[in-house]
Amino acid sequence: MIYTVTFNPSLDYIVSVDDFRLGMTNRTSSELMLPGGKGINVSIVLGNLGIPSTALGFVAGFTGDEIIRRLEQMNVPSDFIRVENGISRINVKLKSIDGTEINGAGPVIGEETIELLMEKLDCLQEGDILVLAGSIPASMPDDMYSRIMERLEGRGVMIVVDATKELLLNVLMHHPFLIKPNNHELGEIFGVTLTTRESVVPFAKKLQEMGARNVLVSMAGEGAVLATVDGQIFSTPTPKGTLVNGVGAGDSMVAGFLAGWMEQTAYRHAFYMGVAAGSASAFSENLATGAEVKALYDEVVKNQ
Repeated sequence: MIYTVTFNPSLDYIVSVDDFRLGMTNRTSSELMLPGGKGINVSIVLGNLGIPSTALGFVAGFTGDEIIRRLEQMNVPSDFIRVENGISRINVKLKSIDGTEINGAGPVIGEETIELLMEKLDCLQEGDILVLAGSIPASMPDDMYSRIMERLEGRGVMIVVDATKELLLNVLMHHPFLIKPNNHELGEIFGVTLTTRESVVPFAKKLQEMGARNVLVSMAGEGAVLATVDGQIFSTPTPKGTLVNGVGAGDSMVAGFLAGWMEQTAYRHAFYMGVAAGSASAFSENLATGAEVKALYDEVVKNQ
């Protein structure tokens, strides 16, 4: 079974405004509301690919209720812990001005509430997959991911981490099954600029030397690179398409990789599925459907 953890899920309010003007009343030309958060995105795309998963994390208030309701509509099982005070955040994403977002803070997560999540994770068994994705709220300890991995040590749980900077570096000693930095995050770790797939490879290997088993590096329009625990290197350009919405593309790549791994336990297939799923979401208004991923998978394979 696959479990995803989203510590600070959200309702993403995605709007377009024609001729947006600061200091004036603006009206939307389109709007969309979706449950958001990196782990939730992974669960949604896994479901679209026919792979069941359970979304874990914390929700609060009426927005938390709505996150759960919308996931139920998508047939995504969840087992969130309800926080008594505060509300789950609302993130406003303004499509008219690329990359412009206003993200809420979310509820305060106390130590007792964290322990409730730990007790849920204690039920994971050998062969289960746990996805830890995204940032953590300011109210939580910055070694949260490391604490979870230490608690699950020796249980045979395959752990995937999609995080940045110290949050990522702190887990390497626990040998995660897969980590997925993008090329900018990878370059920031080592103080370099990485713009080509070839330049990424030695630094992906350095993360393996530091403890990661498999390193999947997303590079937007440049493609992706995978360094595997058995010494293989896979590299591919992005399939042809028009960028429509980059939000969730990296999460979709993680979901595609895991879906491919569940299907064949073969790195090549998992890598191609990851690239296809990430690209399919980037080329779509919403997260990738199974049909969109299948169409792009065939194109990725043909490009090799």
